[in-house]
Amino acid sequence: MSPEDEEKAIEATKAPLMDHLIELRGRLIKAIAAFALAAIVCFFFAKYIYNVLTWPYIWVAGPENSKFIYTGLLEYFIVQLKLAMFGAAFIAFPIIAGQIYMFVAPGLYRNERHAFLPYLVATPIFFLMGAAIVYFVVWPMLTRFSLGMQQLGGPDQATIELLPKVEDYLSLMMKLVLAFGIAFQLPVILTLLGRVGLITSDQLKSKRRYFIVIAFVIAAILTPPDVLSQMSLALPLVALYEGSVWSVRWVEKRAAAERAASAAAATAKPAE
Repeated sequence: MSPEDEEKAIEATKAPLMDHLIELRGRLIKAIAAFALAAIVCFFFAKYIYNVLTWPYIWVAGPENSKFIYTGLLEYFIVQLKLAMFGAAFIAFPIIAGQIYMFVAPGLYRNERHAFLPYLVATPIFFLMGAAIVYFVVWPMLTRFSLGMQQLGGPDQATIELLPKVEDYLSLMMKLVLAFGIAFQLPVILTLLGRVGLITSDQLKSKRRYFIVIAFVIAAILTPPDVLSQMSLALPLVALYEGSVWSVRWVEKRAAAERAASAAAATAKPAE
């Protein structure tokens, strides 16, 4: 499709402001309905989901030493509500993202739609990768570190035993999942910035040593104060940064090829 045809296609999709607002309302209603339905389903399975979230703790502590408590009358109920909302955000994200894409897609050129869609798909994939690192790597390390701080009672010392609260356990896991999930968006963000021309692969390569320091600082803030936990976040971040350099370089080569093809087509057209 030529640029003139794309311009005509976009002009054909233009509508009065009221029509856009009506469409936006419909998209929002569908997104909210998807989130609400997912939240209701997750609430009915909240206890099972919470049990799954406790598995990393049980792997380290053992079933006989795995005991969780709650001290408020409605604390466990509130935890289930939070868990339902958290699970609904995961489940409903494809539908919500799809509604956003379908709303903005008519106003984009075909090449812009093709460029935007991969980032929309990559975002939840990299978020799940970050969540998997928390679940299978960071959380067992955190559990092992916390259990190691317990103190057996004796003649001159009190017994200090770890009894996790259900709300504290879920809150910390949610914070770590969000932190790692957002941190793992690094390749998506950098590649998108490279595609629009705000950064280049050469700039990323020149700033590599600074990012390595930043990665370990971020890991020191977000993870428990032990070397293994910090390395579990810092090393993936460095690897993602290196992957971003390669991805931005690939985007640059593809953009250069497209410009060369467009220039060749433009020079060949008058000759015809």
